[in-house]
Amino acid sequence: MATDADSLLALEGLMNEFFAPTTTNIRKREIEELLNNFSAQTGAWRHCFYFLTHSQNEYVMMYALSVFENVINRQWIGIQGGDKIQIRNGLSKFLLSHHKVIPSSIRNKLIKVIVCIARLDWPHFYPDFFSNILQLIQQSQTAALGLMLLHTTSEELAAPREDLSASRKEELNRLLQDQVPTVLNIITHILESILDKHRQLVITATPPPSPTHGDDDSQDAFTNNIAYGTSPLQSGSSLIRNIFNSPQTSKQNLQPLPPLDQDSEHLSNLALHCLAHLFSWIPLSCHISTRLLTTIFHFANFGCDIQSVQSGTSSFRLNDSFSSSGSSSLGVLAMCCINEIMSKNCIPTDFEEFLLKMFQQSFHLLQRMTKDNTAQSVGNKIEELDESYVEKFTEFLRLFVSIHLRRFEGNSHFPILEFLSLLYKYTFKQANNEGLFACLDIWNVFLDYLITRSHARAPDANEVVNSYSEALESLMEALLFKIQFRCNQVQLEELDDEVVDDDAETEWQHFLCNCLEVVAKTAELLPRVAFQYLFQIFQENLDVYLGLGGFIIESSEGQKLNITAENEVRRLHCSLRDLSTTLQALGRMSEHFTTENFHPRFDNALQLVEKFCELNSFSGKAQLFKLKTAIPTVLKPEFIQVHAECLGALQAFNQWLAQFYLESKRQAGDKYQHLFTPIITKTIESIVPLFTKQTPEKVLLSASHLFLSISSSVRPPFLVELPLVQKLFTEVSQGLLNGMPIEVELLIVRALSNILVLAWPNVAENAQNWASRSANHSGFMRRITSEYCQIKDVPNFAKDKMLQNRAKPCMKRTLHLLANHVDSVSGEVSKTKQIVFQSLKECIEVTLALFPVYISQADVVDEIMSFYLAIIQGLRVQMGVASIQSTITVFMNLFTREQLTAIILNEGSSGVRVVEKFLQILELILQEPGSAFKGFLPTIINISMHQIYPIIAERQSPDIKLVLFRLLFELLQNKWRYFFPSSILTKMQSDTEAVDHTDEFIVIMQSFGQSFLQPDIAVFRQNLECLEKLNEKLKLYHKKIFREMMLVPFLNVLLQVLLHKSHDLLQEEIGMTIYNMAAVDFDNFYVAFLCQFLEGADGIDPNQRSVLDRNFKKDRDYPTFIQNLQRFVNDLRYYRLCNSALPANSVKL
Repeated sequence: MATDADSLLALEGLMNEFFAPTTTNIRKREIEELLNNFSAQTGAWRHCFYFLTHSQNEYVMMYALSVFENVINRQWIGIQGGDKIQIRNGLSKFLLSHHKVIPSSIRNKLIKVIVCIARLDWPHFYPDFFSNILQLIQQSQTAALGLMLLHTTSEELAAPREDLSASRKEELNRLLQDQVPTVLNIITHILESILDKHRQLVITATPPPSPTHGDDDSQDAFTNNIAYGTSPLQSGSSLIRNIFNSPQTSKQNLQPLPPLDQDSEHLSNLALHCLAHLFSWIPLSCHISTRLLTTIFHFANFGCDIQSVQSGTSSFRLNDSFSSSGSSSLGVLAMCCINEIMSKNCIPTDFEEFLLKMFQQSFHLLQRMTKDNTAQSVGNKIEELDESYVEKFTEFLRLFVSIHLRRFEGNSHFPILEFLSLLYKYTFKQANNEGLFACLDIWNVFLDYLITRSHARAPDANEVVNSYSEALESLMEALLFKIQFRCNQVQLEELDDEVVDDDAETEWQHFLCNCLEVVAKTAELLPRVAFQYLFQIFQENLDVYLGLGGFIIESSEGQKLNITAENEVRRLHCSLRDLSTTLQALGRMSEHFTTENFHPRFDNALQLVEKFCELNSFSGKAQLFKLKTAIPTVLKPEFIQVHAECLGALQAFNQWLAQFYLESKRQAGDKYQHLFTPIITKTIESIVPLFTKQTPEKVLLSASHLFLSISSSVRPPFLVELPLVQKLFTEVSQGLLNGMPIEVELLIVRALSNILVLAWPNVAENAQNWASRSANHSGFMRRITSEYCQIKDVPNFAKDKMLQNRAKPCMKRTLHLLANHVDSVSGEVSKTKQIVFQSLKECIEVTLALFPVYISQADVVDEIMSFYLAIIQGLRVQMGVASIQSTITVFMNLFTREQLTAIILNEGSSGVRVVEKFLQILELILQEPGSAFKGFLPTIINISMHQIYPIIAERQSPDIKLVLFRLLFELLQNKWRYFFPSSILTKMQSDTEAVDHTDEFIVIMQSFGQSFLQPDIAVFRQNLECLEKLNEKLKLYHKKIFREMMLVPFLNVLLQVLLHKSHDLLQEEIGMTIYNMAAVDFDNFYVAFLCQFLEGADGIDPNQRSVLDRNFKKDRDYPTFIQNLQRFVNDLRYYRLCNSALPANSVKL
């Protein structure tokens, strides 16, 4: 037999071989199997003691500890008492004697293993576990080890894993809560001792500058230009000094200390780490003392020291006022502790005063971080601080504003305006854009709070907003300053404006959107002020843009922009970028000029819209993007962007234009009437000429969207009479849009169609001129679809593959165009839909005729199904029952089982889309009231359950499943009488419950149950919701057939899902469904089902079954039932784990 020494030598060889870079995966699996076999031997842990104490190999030591961990977690209940003591004492002694010399990874693993023992044995079989930790912490030589043990104890015992019974979890929580006061006192004492030790060095050192030193008026240009008012923080006001006045210890606390020695730094780090985790679960109470909080804030103060001093250079003097390299990390940890307290939303009333003291101390940190550099002091620029510390402090501010601000807004001891002043400075001193965005999120939360108050119509709403107006005005002005190239070009030019991110935004667009979001919310509170600021910037840049007409000259190369000086080109570049920005910002303000604000702010809105029209007119005529320039790469993109943005800005005001038109119709002879028509006319004259292939795509898209908005939202009757619009109808019919981007074609065709089919607002029905408009629309649609409609007449088309392939682009383009058009009118009046249907009647017939030809080409069938889905969804009333029936019959005849199988399995994503759209069409049929389509029900069920479901049932992919189960849900919900024909009166007169088509109903229900055995969470969630809706609306769970045949299988499946934790994200929804099923007959659930379920549950013994049944209390209210259910599932899982760890023939207690 091999000795332990021989085994150790062999083990070291195996471990080194396993981790050697040259070892193959096959050999690694062989070694892994050898190691697993060794660890599975009874008593393998005894050898591991020898390995642990006689090896310096980290791999060997980690393997030995993993064997111990496996014994504790999986076999502990079957280990003899004496062996448990040997393991516990042996590991504890090894840790105590070697914790300073073994690698940190080994030490941490060893600590976790010891805590795992306590998780199972403390205090009953391991009574001195916690007292040992406290003793270690209080001895200087072992304090660090004790804190590590305490931290791991907090992690492992406060929220233990699922391998404990519910009662044991509750017991551990109670035991830990009892220890909290002692633990916090000891940690407080440790941190205070460290501070006192090093505070002595400050007494003889040169006093540091006071926290307010340097906060005078010598600020940088940006702050001088933007800062609002005179902040008490800047003027040295006695108000804020008095508010922040605190005991002498707090004042001492503010003074930075010299660098901590390495041991003190390490101990502080461990203590703060430990506190942060403790604060994550202990309740807010008197345990968290002012003394402890003051100490934490001192360490948070370390983070305010600039990195250039933290680097600890050789010239660092002992009496300098900044800490060494470790202080920054201590500041981060201290802020983590503070943020754990801040994140608690529910604050006891007696804790609010304590929180107020917290905020007062945090203001000192904020004051230091925002202090400006002066000639007399070093200062603390945010850009020089540790980035992690700044992130944590920003998180603190976010938590304060989002959770606690409303608690103290009216508190006379809380200086809200001074806080906003500091937050303002903090925001605009951020070192990078991510920091700025995080701060802007805080402002967004604050603005949302104010907007909610103003919308609540509270008596003091206006007074509250006015009290903040100066701060909000300064914020908006600073942001507008920051996004302008003429003010901030160096920073803005660094932002990329070409590469898009996952949200389809460039870096510049992301920056601009973040800033404009805050400007827009501020404008909601201060609309007049915002308009004045923006309009002034807009007018200045507009004048520059409109003045470019004087610099256009003719040359041999065509028109040229006669601006060549580099400085002038740069200034023009900045002005154009800023004009684009202000156009976007003004577009965001459009909502502040409509509805009840239309009349009071009409003059401002009219002035703005007329400026937009002037800008669009100039841009359309000049088409500056075609000019030759000195530096084409610099100005051409800006000309394109300005043109696109001015079109977009006018489109943003389309709701205002719609209201303007209604007012002009409502008040005949009023000033509105003669002002409205020129605006629309000028707009059309400026955009229609842009519809050419020579126009840049960005401008073309903006023009198309604006044209569509006017035709769909404003709808002026005279639009169709404008010469340019009539010309556009003709040119589009002749193929003007061929070769343009498909989106442009869709938008323009929709806009032209809208002009002819949408009802004119405020016009009587007999004045709508429907007959003429219908004839014009039919002619227009016939002309643009003529090529498509002629396909069916091509000789030998059905057999000639070459002709079919040649026709595919035309088919796909036309069907996509028509489907988009039908979708756009689906919500309009019936007359509009009738006109559209009549115009498309020939296309519908042609498409149905071509369907069999292309049935095997999924990409074309996909477009065909999209078209018919749009038709049946939007125009089914106009289409009529007979026509729909014949269409559905064709579909059903073509989609045979073989055809569906081929489409699903061989055609990839396009094939999946075809089947999903086919099912969606059937779903629409099922939603139709009445019995018109009742004859289709057997065929729909047959296609769903016998043709499609068998193909997709066992596939892991959710493709088609979501749509199929939604179809089945609609079938049950809308055609319930197909299965349960009995009326309420019939059921009252008879005890029996008639069920028709029983087999079909059972198959459908079984498919729902089968879906709960599969991993896809989206299908699981949808089907669970479907069952709940059917029960809520139609009492599904109460039906006799469901109670007798399906209730028990469903409960079994859902309980097994909870036990196996396969769909943990849906625990709450699953619990609700189980409760509603149990509520059908609670007595039967508790008496029969639970016993039956436990009898079939493997891995537990009869006594454990009895305990589980007894502990599941017979409560019937939902909250208690769910608590009992969670306990039941947890304990059953725990018993199985324990039993699997017992050796064979063990006695189970």
